[in-house]
Amino acid sequence: MRSSEDLAEENERLRHEALILEGRTLQMAALRAENVRLRALLNSAVLVEDDVLVAELIGVAPDPARHQLIINKGAEDGVYLGQPLIDAQGLLGQVTQVSEHSCRVLLITDTTHSVPVQVNRNGVRGIAEGIGVLGELELQHVAATTDIRVGDLLVTSGLGGRFPVGYPVAEVISVERDPGKPFARIKARPSAALDRSRHVLLVFTEQAGD
Repeated sequence: MRSSEDLAEENERLRHEALILEGRTLQMAALRAENVRLRALLNSAVLVEDDVLVAELIGVAPDPARHQLIINKGAEDGVYLGQPLIDAQGLLGQVTQVSEHSCRVLLITDTTHSVPVQVNRNGVRGIAEGIGVLGELELQHVAATTDIRVGDLLVTSGLGGRFPVGYPVAEVISVERDPGKPFARIKARPSAALDRSRHVLLVFTEQAGD
């Protein structure tokens, strides 16, 4: 007959093994989720006409007021200032600082960032500006009579030559029109997963060689 001490030791060992198995199960769930995200990213890469390079997030700006990321590709990989960055859903931002093996990216929601956009439904143009809120953009100086609606998809217009035409930027979530004001107040939700994307795509546009 086994002693109570032996049973206690076996019980403790089994608890440890169960804990290890639970930890591995959690890791497997995380790996499965990451595989799903990578497949979506690779599928989006197939649809992009420009050349792309997969990069991985390695850091974020310590200042919460600045919406910036650090990724593991740099000058050695051909990364250049102003280079657009996308994920599987849409535009993330652009490269603002390049070192040999990494670079810093400014997100579209940063207060210093703006991107020329157009309504995918009818081609109406505007400027989507960051307001320092991770899940929100604003369209400035859009006439109150402009045909723009909640649910409209905003895509890059290509004006200015920085961002290629047609990348999803945001979805309009509110349109406020004050009869006493000439401009509507329009808010939009970014298409890209700004706070969740770990793997991203650097887009090499024709402007890279200019």
